[in-house]
Amino acid sequence: MRIAYLEDEASLAGTVTDWLHAAGYEVEWFSSGVRCAQAVESRRFDACLFDWLVPDLSGIDVLARLQIKLRQAMPPVVFTTGRDSEEDVVGVLAAGADDYIVKPLSRPLLLARLEAVTRRRSGAGAAVQRDFGRLTVDYGRRLIALEDELVSLTDRETDLALYLFKNVGRALSREHLIQVVWSLTPDIDTRTVDVHVSALRRKLGLIPKFGWRLTSIYGYGYRLERARSPG
Repeated sequence: MRIAYLEDEASLAGTVTDWLHAAGYEVEWFSSGVRCAQAVESRRFDACLFDWLVPDLSGIDVLARLQIKLRQAMPPVVFTTGRDSEEDVVGVLAAGADDYIVKPLSRPLLLARLEAVTRRRSGAGAAVQRDFGRLTVDYGRRLIALEDELVSLTDRETDLALYLFKNVGRALSREHLIQVVWSLTPDIDTRTVDVHVSALRRKLGLIPKFGWRLTSIYGYGYRLERARSPG
């Protein structure tokens, strides 16, 4: 079984890699989120083990990029992190992770969790649906409905919309969106982001009248947030 392991702390990565090798796993270690995402997109892995806080592209953002790129071919993902609040755990699982382990890591627990998630993933995953006022977002089937009517979106518009709704209230730079949603390097022309954002505002009604703002942040990017008062 091949594991993609994302961890920027070299000493911990060495220890965990030794544990996995001793248990019979083949491990490829990455200290860069971007390089990890590129590898999982291009080669087959049976599971991923991601640290949350990685300097160039966090584990959460690597997960989002892979979900967009791989869809049903997405391998199971276990997160390892020192963040242990209930809000953090719920957020990671809601983002699509299969499990979550709080550091410091235990060898028996880590191996048991990896075995469990790969066993559970032998069948199809369940769809995850959430309501956002007039909008219903079905992450599993990649569908968005406005007042119970399906909205016609392009694949890339869908990718962007799903990512925005997973990050309500978060400021996202154009460069970051290019990396995560388009899986491209951030030094290209980012005007394509503006075009897609404009389309989503129009098609999904992301305006204060309907309780939303898809706000442009000058010189930076965008934030999807709930409007405090419709109108």
